[in-house]
Amino acid sequence: MKIGVVGGGASGIMAAITAADYGAEVTILEKNDRIGKKILATGNGKCNFTNKSLKNTDYNSQTANIYGDYISQYDQERVLSFFTNKGMLAKERNGYYYPRSEQASTILDILRKKLQESGVKILTMACPRAIISKAPGFTVCLNEQELYFDRLILACGSFAGERKQNEFSGYHYAKKLGHTLIPVVPALVQLRAKDKEFRSISGVRCEAEVALYIDGKSVSTECGELQLTDYGISGIPVFQLSRFAAYGLYEKRLVTAIIDFLPEYDRKCWRAVVEQKWNACPKSATVEEFFLGFLHKKLNGMFIRLENLKPGMPLKACSFEQIWRACLRIKGWEVHIESTNPFEYAQVCAGGVSMEEVSLKLESLKQRGLFFAGEMLDVDGRCGGYNLQWAWTSGYLAGKYAAEKNEQHLR
Repeated sequence: MKIGVVGGGASGIMAAITAADYGAEVTILEKNDRIGKKILATGNGKCNFTNKSLKNTDYNSQTANIYGDYISQYDQERVLSFFTNKGMLAKERNGYYYPRSEQASTILDILRKKLQESGVKILTMACPRAIISKAPGFTVCLNEQELYFDRLILACGSFAGERKQNEFSGYHYAKKLGHTLIPVVPALVQLRAKDKEFRSISGVRCEAEVALYIDGKSVSTECGELQLTDYGISGIPVFQLSRFAAYGLYEKRLVTAIIDFLPEYDRKCWRAVVEQKWNACPKSATVEEFFLGFLHKKLNGMFIRLENLKPGMPLKACSFEQIWRACLRIKGWEVHIESTNPFEYAQVCAGGVSMEEVSLKLESLKQRGLFFAGEMLDVDGRCGGYNLQWAWTSGYLAGKYAAEKNEQHLR
């Protein structure tokens, strides 16, 4: 049986390896000059390839139970075994798994070696201009040749990390083959804000709690290291929230983030701290001196200015309520989100082929013999190795079932 895999990223490579292990003759068609380029960039080049803890709430999709229905079939233990059985040492840090070498190239080298051993053919600079369904198989039209496959796996990735959105994308092929797309938006990406204060606090990193609101309703809250830029907010907690913000913006709704720079204090406790300092601080001190020790100097200055106070003002010229209002902003600064950064800066995308249009084998319910893997599908995970885990799982399932002799859909 001949199987074509369109896309040589993590999910496509895993699909090809698995299909070949099940006896298929496999060809990878990769649009770039080499396979696995995005793998090298994951985890800041260290490749956080899975996570110790996986659960359904780690994934987002319009179809629930991604973990129970799919990932449980090829979970983190099987992924870990796959790489360690190839001789790779792994290390775990805070639940995140990395190669012991801390080099993403280790993962890619192992995959390349396995592809070679499995006899998988790789065609690079091979971007299909058309995919034609010709029962019982598919014709893939390249620039200078046409290839026929009995089964086809679309593992083309997403727009994430792409400066330009190529019209010949996996989404394009899926639509031409009759599939419905959940709107595709950037995810695990920075958020841009309308607020002008960001230029004065750019470069600050601090622990904070970020709560996302859409049309005034709380959507989700995340804690962690916040990074403040000249255009808005970044860092892991922002990335975790970004897909919800992206859909809110796509739907032209009001998106705001409330930042608590002192999440370890409740409001009552924080007021007690401020009152104690007010009573102990000499009134000859300046407003800036009163705020000393609360937050980064840039943040202190911003909150002072937001209350129309001046850093050099003597404390005796202010009332306690003025100072308290400035301090209270620290516990709930409202940021007005105007956009995400573009696809080029996103780690993954949200949206894609609806999971309602594929079986538990990841086979199309519209085109027999057509399978999907990776970011082509409406599944996106949190930061922490969850998206690579989805790539391994979906690639394995698509490859295994594409190589099956049974041609019936599993509904």
